[in-house]
Amino acid sequence: MRLSTRIALAVGVMVPLLVLASGALLVQFVNRDARAEQTAHLRDRVALLLPVARNVIASEQNGRVAQEQTRQHRLFADALDVGVRLVRPDGTVLSEGGPQPADSVQLPASGQNPVTVTDGILSWEALSRPVGAAQASGATLWVFSPESLVKRQVRAVRGRVLLTALIAAPVGALLAWAIAERATLPLRRLQRRAGGLDPRTSTARLEHTPSHVTEVDDLARALQTLLARYDEQAARTGEALATARSFSAAASHELRTPLMSMQTNLEILSAHPDLDPAERAEVLADLRGEQARLLGLLAALRALAQGDLVEADAFTAVDLGELVEASAADIARRAPEARLVVRAGAGLRIPGWEPGLRMVVDNLLGNALVHGRRPGAPADIEVVLRPSGDRARPAAVLTVNDAGPGIPPEARERVFQRFERGPDSPGTGLGLTLVAQQVDLHRGTVRVLDRPDGRPGTRFEVRLPLAEGTAGDTRTLELPRNRNWLSVSGQPTAR
Repeated sequence: MRLSTRIALAVGVMVPLLVLASGALLVQFVNRDARAEQTAHLRDRVALLLPVARNVIASEQNGRVAQEQTRQHRLFADALDVGVRLVRPDGTVLSEGGPQPADSVQLPASGQNPVTVTDGILSWEALSRPVGAAQASGATLWVFSPESLVKRQVRAVRGRVLLTALIAAPVGALLAWAIAERATLPLRRLQRRAGGLDPRTSTARLEHTPSHVTEVDDLARALQTLLARYDEQAARTGEALATARSFSAAASHELRTPLMSMQTNLEILSAHPDLDPAERAEVLADLRGEQARLLGLLAALRALAQGDLVEADAFTAVDLGELVEASAADIARRAPEARLVVRAGAGLRIPGWEPGLRMVVDNLLGNALVHGRRPGAPADIEVVLRPSGDRARPAAVLTVNDAGPGIPPEARERVFQRFERGPDSPGTGLGLTLVAQQVDLHRGTVRVLDRPDGRPGTRFEVRLPLAEGTAGDTRTLELPRNRNWLSVSGQPTAR
């Protein structure tokens, strides 16, 4: 059932009910007001007739019959539209006229307030007053007004209320239907626009012109948000499938070499049980190295896949100073002979994925530990974390200096590519790729520079932007859409 029809039916039912409820209240008010008006009319008539009634009683007592008759006629003339009865002290009727109950109907004791008198069919509103003439102590003047007048007024009002309710039902329903049709026109337009959309077969999306109807505009925005999230999730699902395929392809390609090397070593050990101990030790060392490289490669590929699939809700406020200190402490435990200098400002917080940021620092320090040394000397590493000082674009700046042979300018972009290794590197070729991936994920930049002090070596500089407003705010965070660092076809370059 259409919304406009539902509204019309609801109004068609509610309007008569409201009219009837209001009419019932109105009838009560009319009944009360009519009775109050009737009582006031009786009081006025009593006040007007009392002097004449006193004269009638006095004339009877004095034996002036003609004068008494004249005053009785005046009494009835003054009564006009009410009934009048003048009762002697012994209960006999001295004079009566106008509409009133039969003489056989017993009247109640006289009082100041109106009473209702009924003769079985008809009823009257009656008001009595004692006649104050001294000669006729105990005489009573009664004034009667038929209650049918009040009942007729109440019935007339009740009939008009019922007629109004009967008319209001179809008229109200028709008007409500017309108004609802007009009011729901923007909603029907939105329905037609949204009805032709199918995210599975078309890239068309909902276009909505503001209708200035709050509910319709809110619904349109909700549909647009829903479709946008559908597109985003569909894209993320596609990325996840591409990442899974790329992971499988990269793993099968890169694991082939260490696995074949391990197989060769195992065959040597199996075919030559009496191998020279020195040669056996060399084969075992090579086997352990390939096994370690294999584990490292799997761990790096897994980390790359996680970086490609991480969502914004995984980001929190991260204290970079604490993170750098923790990573440097691990390096110091692994290589106590290395010279490691760390200057990290405390309280520098950025919005980030903490595991990813830890990978950035760990891989930069691990790279410096392996390549940042001169022959025969321990590694010399200097780590500095500081704010950029740029108020327009505030950022955290992390620099890692080593004392190694350096990287030629023409090779500085290439070092961030997947599986790019030096000829003597024991690594997987994915460490700096992980750095570039996580820096890109955090909307930062990473560069390879010469050391500013002129000494031999390399400087890696990472800039990570702080959130606008309060550092560490993740509410407006937006991740890069194109994340394909694990893709076989290539990956974004470091910025």
